[in-house]
Amino acid sequence: MNVRYRDFLIRDWEDRDRVLAVEIIGSVLADYGLSWEPLGADRDVLEIEPFYHATGGEFWVIEREGQLVGTGAYYPVSRGDKAVEIRKMYLVPEVRGQGLGRFLLKELERAIGDRGFDQIWIETASVLKEAVKLYESSGYQSATGIETERCDRVYVKQLSQAY
Repeated sequence: MNVRYRDFLIRDWEDRDRVLAVEIIGSVLADYGLSWEPLGADRDVLEIEPFYHATGGEFWVIEREGQLVGTGAYYPVSRGDKAVEIRKMYLVPEVRGQGLGRFLLKELERAIGDRGFDQIWIETASVLKEAVKLYESSGYQSATGIETERCDRVYVKQLSQAY
């Protein structure tokens, strides 16, 4: 993955990105009063290789002028047939409101479809108002079956609706 949006570069995660990705996700969670959970919901960020690369998923980082400003990822899940969960879609505050989140979501959906998956799941928290608005305006439907303790919303989208 190597795609540009304005002055941003969305690229595949590399080992050198581990610490900065953790810092970005932790700081965004803190901004919204949510806890970083290294032994729980955020363990996957510390262990990208087994959670993403080894399962057929992808983990991307977003750069601007050589600095990491966001993350986005997905991996296969057993919630449905040929299903994935989009995870770790976080942007630092200074890059929000420029359409980057919507572009990132569409790129994730495209990559997921290209890999033959049919269904996309997303869990989030109501306090992440921008994320909730993005998912709902992008065709994601409320569902049940929350698996992550800090989340109180779960969405699903059939990939045929993604394009």
